[in-house]
Amino acid sequence: MKKEEALAILEETGAYQRGHFKLSSGLHSDVYVQCAQLLMHPALAERICREVADLWRDDKPEMVVGPAIGGILVAYEVGRALQVPTIFAERENGVMTLRRGFAPHVTKGMRVLVTEDVLTTGGSAQEVVALLQEQGAEVIGAASIIDRTHGNQVKLTVPYRSLISLEAGTYPPEDCPLCAEGAPINKPGSRPGL
Repeated sequence: MKKEEALAILEETGAYQRGHFKLSSGLHSDVYVQCAQLLMHPALAERICREVADLWRDDKPEMVVGPAIGGILVAYEVGRALQVPTIFAERENGVMTLRRGFAPHVTKGMRVLVTEDVLTTGGSAQEVVALLQEQGAEVIGAASIIDRTHGNQVKLTVPYRSLISLEAGTYPPEDCPLCAEGAPINKPGSRPGL
């Protein structure tokens, strides 16, 4: 699938949005990709996530793990495409953990792929990478539908591949031209309290 075709699907589903947004990373942007709008369409989500899975198929992951909440459905669809077990990590008292009986399923040396819907700085994904490494897993990499890391300090310590690299403006709040214009801000991310 070409980048243009994937972007057309994101636009068609309302996942690709323009405005003034506060991202989960705390940065501001004029573009936001709300993958939940894509993921509510199972056939399109399956198609997009199969493409993400194909980026890593030759690396033979044995499990896929997604950070809650944004990464759960993406991880599930990528895992289904790869035909491997899929779990998710979630925050407990502000720390990423494996709950719901998932921890014993991550075994020493297991080849694990971490997946996200959108990656901006890689903070949440890296928390999951570190958690899995503490469990003894071999984290082979991180994947996402959208790569928004352009110009940002990426925190990942593992290889990273995405379906779409999106070069959108991202700004620290103190240098945001949209704030300077007085544009109202929307906080659509997974951590809207930021």
